[in-house]
Amino acid sequence: MTKETKLGGSFRFPSDSGTVNRMGYGAMQLAGPGVFGPPRDMDAAVAVLQEAVAAGVNHIDTSDYYGPYVVNQIIKRALHPYPEGLVIVTKVGARRGEDKSWIPALSRQELIDAVHDNLRNLGLDALDVVNLRVGGITGPFEGLIEGELTVLAELKEQGLIRHLGLSNVGPKQVAEGQKITEIVSVQNMYNVAQRGDDGFVKELAAQGIAYVPFFPLGGFTPLQSAELDAAAAELKATPMQVALAWLLHRSPNILLIPGTSSVEHLRENLAAAALEIPDGVMAELDAIGGGAGQG
Repeated sequence: MTKETKLGGSFRFPSDSGTVNRMGYGAMQLAGPGVFGPPRDMDAAVAVLQEAVAAGVNHIDTSDYYGPYVVNQIIKRALHPYPEGLVIVTKVGARRGEDKSWIPALSRQELIDAVHDNLRNLGLDALDVVNLRVGGITGPFEGLIEGELTVLAELKEQGLIRHLGLSNVGPKQVAEGQKITEIVSVQNMYNVAQRGDDGFVKELAAQGIAYVPFFPLGGFTPLQSAELDAAAAELKATPMQVALAWLLHRSPNILLIPGTSSVEHLRENLAAAALEIPDGVMAELDAIGGGAGQG
């Protein structure tokens, strides 16, 4: 079995970003408590990244406001010079307050500064994919994004960004964004219990656009359900492995970025990509969020 097969198969980003394995890694948890400050154990953080890449992960999700700056600096320390084919996806649109708050940072200068900060801290000349992050944590942003996305499109034209995506948006914002530039990915909240984007996932799949769920395991409130527990017992897996495998079965354009600061937990997450879910179990899991099944 190849590393690609072990990691849920692959998905091709448009143009030059190449193919990524569908099971990736989210680096947010490498920062200290509250995604703020340095990790408790720097060597352990470096080891997680190196283990992920050695296992075949070639899609890492990050942001310079994780820490802030800390996580990107750890990625550079652990992996630079980066192996060929590694796609690092970052996001802009927020900053951290001294009180650990999350503050919108969407002015022209803030977006420009954020891109340059990411470039510097990652040690890159160009960013593979930059997601414009708008709105809050939960529901999709309903407003216009033309002004902010135009700034990033200008930086793309300058060669500082290769591809652009959107985070915390709906179909309206994707359509608006596509009038400005190519949109290669959408990153929204979605998991076996949070199913508001069922139809949106299908629409994006038809366009060849990657859908990347943040909080695939529930985020700050881990997923819990009798259905997950029952499925895990039947499949001889953990409930969280089942939740990740459900997402991979859900649609071929879904890319996963579960995060962890533990090598042991990383291995557990990656193993979920090889988990087969029978149709009957899949239907029971679909019912958790009241979904209509695979689309």
